[in-house]
Amino acid sequence: MPEPPSAPPTVTDLLSTAVAALGGQERPGQVAMAEAVTRAMETEEHLLVQAGTGTGKSLAYLVPSLLHGERVVVATATLALQHQLVERDIPRLVEAVKDSGVDTSHAVLKGRSNYACLHRIREGVPDDQGALVELPEGSLGKKVLELRAWAEEEVEEGGTGERDNAPRHTDKEWRQVSVNHRECLGAAKCPFGQECFAELAREKAHRSHLVVTNHSLLAIDAIEGVPMIPEYDVVVIDEAHELTTRVTQAATDELWAAEVERAARRSQRHVDGSEADDLADAADTLREAINDARPGRFDRIPQDVGDALVLVRDAARACLSAYPKGDDEGADAGRQQAKGAVQEVFATAERMAADLDSDVLWLSEGTERMPPRLCVAPLQVWGPMRDKLLAEKTVVFTSATLMLGGDFSTVATSVGLKPSERVVGDAPATPASDAMPWRGLDVGSPFDYGRQAILYVARHLPPPGRDGLGASLLDEIVELVDAAEGRTLGLFSSRRAAEAAAEVVRERLPHLTTLAQGDAQLPELAAQFVGDPHTCLFGTLSLWQGLDVPGETCQLVLIDRIPFPRPDDPLLSARQKAADEAGGNGFMQVAATHAALLLAQGAGRLIRTTTDRGVVAVLDPRLATARYGSFLKASLPPMWTTTDPAVARQALTRLAAAAAG
Repeated sequence: MPEPPSAPPTVTDLLSTAVAALGGQERPGQVAMAEAVTRAMETEEHLLVQAGTGTGKSLAYLVPSLLHGERVVVATATLALQHQLVERDIPRLVEAVKDSGVDTSHAVLKGRSNYACLHRIREGVPDDQGALVELPEGSLGKKVLELRAWAEEEVEEGGTGERDNAPRHTDKEWRQVSVNHRECLGAAKCPFGQECFAELAREKAHRSHLVVTNHSLLAIDAIEGVPMIPEYDVVVIDEAHELTTRVTQAATDELWAAEVERAARRSQRHVDGSEADDLADAADTLREAINDARPGRFDRIPQDVGDALVLVRDAARACLSAYPKGDDEGADAGRQQAKGAVQEVFATAERMAADLDSDVLWLSEGTERMPPRLCVAPLQVWGPMRDKLLAEKTVVFTSATLMLGGDFSTVATSVGLKPSERVVGDAPATPASDAMPWRGLDVGSPFDYGRQAILYVARHLPPPGRDGLGASLLDEIVELVDAAEGRTLGLFSSRRAAEAAAEVVRERLPHLTTLAQGDAQLPELAAQFVGDPHTCLFGTLSLWQGLDVPGETCQLVLIDRIPFPRPDDPLLSARQKAADEAGGNGFMQVAATHAALLLAQGAGRLIRTTTDRGVVAVLDPRLATARYGSFLKASLPPMWTTTDPAVARQALTRLAAAAAG
């Protein structure tokens, strides 16, 4: 008799197999998370699961994803995590479970501009008049030749043509070998459509059970309704604390006079009438209106700016209508890409001119490199996320930082879930027809924060002012760094503050190496920081979230002040005002939430393994004295806390001595 088919493995069996094959140890938090993810997929309930660093959360959602009967999408915020999943975690998992009978097919999907474009590489790049030119001159041309050669090698070797795998380059250099979705001819009309890296990636995604993408592409697909990802049943959103920011960024548009002018120039050889010239004239009007306007958020759009936007909108619409119609439309790459530029201008000007209550419009400050530009972003994203993502798919949100103020409600609300919809306990949800049941789970951390870390709050210091770092705060920094003998990651609220602190530490502690963000590229700075324990690295936002330095390299994390958003931040100030007008507490809902998230991420740089030890020093007394301080502290890992500077210095001295011994 034939043997009966074996039952599919359970999630705990497959997880155990994977962990054993990878030489790891089974962690209770990892098992609990895998079981919760499986349940969410089966019951179609949304899930928020906080999993501390070291839990092994990637495996805890990848294993249930492989066992799920339908396609699963995994979306990350950063390229670093996407790279880790695709290059390390998924291949190792696939190898570990290859005999289990599960579908392990997987693919990576990114936006079109992340892939080299063979048409642009082989046919040239449009100039300002829209004609295809062969190659830019000088060092730019040399780099473009290198990128072209790399892309052709990718074709021959069956590579992916992804930007991440390309030789080192700048944004400007990459634009010479890539196109956005408006500039693309489309696979049917492009002579190289059969070889196209972006199309091959999409085809592979359609054949795969697991698709890895990013938050931005997920937002464009699910919320803006532009089909980018093949049909799927469940999405796992890793680094979910970043989601609303990334969705907002994906829905933000910018417009400036030079962009309109360039679109007009590129249209001149394709449009027979005066429409392209009219668009150029509208660009001049926009430039004048921008120059006369004050930077910042517009509560009401200034008359001159509004009139200029209407002029640009109407001129762009007329220019689009003047492009020749016919069967050959799109076969001319120069024309397609010039027309795409005008479509971009039209769509943005139309959105801005509408001056909707659901949008925030502001004028950015100009810099030496960047002219002032008009920006528009959604006032909130939870509504579209609820209606267009949560209503259609089962969503698992995960991160090491999802409980702000000790509760899931803040993050749940920001992504479109209502606290009243939360399901607690084992009973199945019996929601109203329009409710979206969700569960929250904190699986803890393998780290013993109470023994491994001290939170030191410098209560004795004066509150931070607008004049930069005061003398007493600089003295405090020097004393703490001296006690730690380097080994310090300094997280500052501004580049100016980081550079000022670095200058003082270099002067007073010349025997240590002190690096400031901007001295070199971040990977180079990080490598130097890891290579020498007697080193300090001071910087701003990208260090708060993007640096992973386990071990004795980092035993002190300095935070100069609570990272509230700037009062003049156009978008966050608008959101705070809207929350107040709706009867809420805008400061707590927006500013304190923003600060809590960043503070938790910054403090999380300290303990990265079970053997790490150290001090998080917050040099802002408001964490201990202000009413909102308890909310912020409840968002941090449960570290042992002190306000005594001598205790903090003694702990750092002992750690430095142990490291040296």
